Amino acid sequence: MQEPAFKKLIAADLKGPFVTIMLNTHVGHQAVDQDLLQFKNFAKQAKERFVKNYGADNWKPFQEQMDSLLQDAHFWRNASKSLALVFHTAGYETFRLDIPVDDQYYVSDLPYLLALIKNTQFNYHYYLLALTRDAMKLYEVSHQSLELMQLTDDAPTDMLTTLGDELSGGYLNYTSQGAGSRNGSKEGVAYHGVSTKDAEEQIDWQNYYQAIDNYLKNFLPHKDLPLFVAALPENHALYRKLSKLDQLDKEAYLNVSPAGLDALALEKELPKLTEQLVAREVAEYQTFMNRKTQDQLVDISQAARLGKVAQLFIATNNLVDGYGEDPDTEYDRRQVLNRIAFDVLSNGGNVHVLEQEKAPDEKSLVAILRY
Repeated sequence: MQEPAFKKLIAADLKGPFVTIMLNTHVGHQAVDQDLLQFKNFAKQAKERFVKNYGADNWKPFQEQMDSLLQDAHFWRNASKSLALVFHTAGYETFRLDIPVDDQYYVSDLPYLLALIKNTQFNYHYYLLALTRDAMKLYEVSHQSLELMQLTDDAPTDMLTTLGDELSGGYLNYTSQGAGSRNGSKEGVAYHGVSTKDAEEQIDWQNYYQAIDNYLKNFLPHKDLPLFVAALPENHALYRKLSKLDQLDKEAYLNVSPAGLDALALEKELPKLTEQLVAREVAEYQTFMNRKTQDQLVDISQAARLGKVAQLFIATNNLVDGYGEDPDTEYDRRQVLNRIAFDVLSNGGNVHVLEQEKAPDEKSLVAILRY
């Protein structure tokens, strides 16, 4: 699986200082103007703080980058829920986020990572096999959005084409009626005549699913992305039993008939699968508490610097909204937590930013140590 995009900000050859600007964005011409004005205001405020901390002579490349981004009309017209913009001496990085953020800016030796980390929390990337008894489609899912994958000409998209002369007879005498047919005795199938037998149906069904499995084994581009199934329970059960794919998740699946569902309708069903995956991940977090832990900020900070932290959990209630009374020290706690997160990631650990009720023992801050 591809690493989160923000990990390039941790690269050893990327030097500070950094200016990070976080913006909630909008759709529409007037709203874009509003976003640009907010960005300009933050850029002006960031310059004042930057000059105070790093000197006026070092600001020029940052101003040039910001001016360049301001002129990029295409970038601002393509809105997402929010933006993270990270400027450094060698250039700038842009991140489109799926979560709301606090409109804010940071000037620091480090890029601000916490919102970027939260954006990846429970944001699953996987393949989804939409499976009926006699047809299949394959999607790639990221950021809760479906994208239909283009299959090769020999893909087993339907049973009749796939099995052809190898059909045992169980599916020879049917016509497809669609999932909602009143005459359909199976999902999307109406049978005619008296030659259909349960045993023959079972053979065709199994052979078709085995053909799908063999095809996916060779076709799936990313071997480390998990595969989930969207199907009725009996179809999922048979495919799960027959499949030899290591990528197939045999526990969680989307219990829905994909027959007659286009990508948009199927996409609306994805939260049901996400709910299962989140519950499983949160349960796994709880098992970490059997290991050595730290829950005091000073102790966690030291352990992070020494590379002792395997998992760091930061609850969102640590990230208080608002600028604070003293603008020169605003977000002090956020900056401390950001430094700790940076150290953990730099040393190969994992950082989670999530609601407190999903954290291990519902702790607002806890580190799981390697040793």
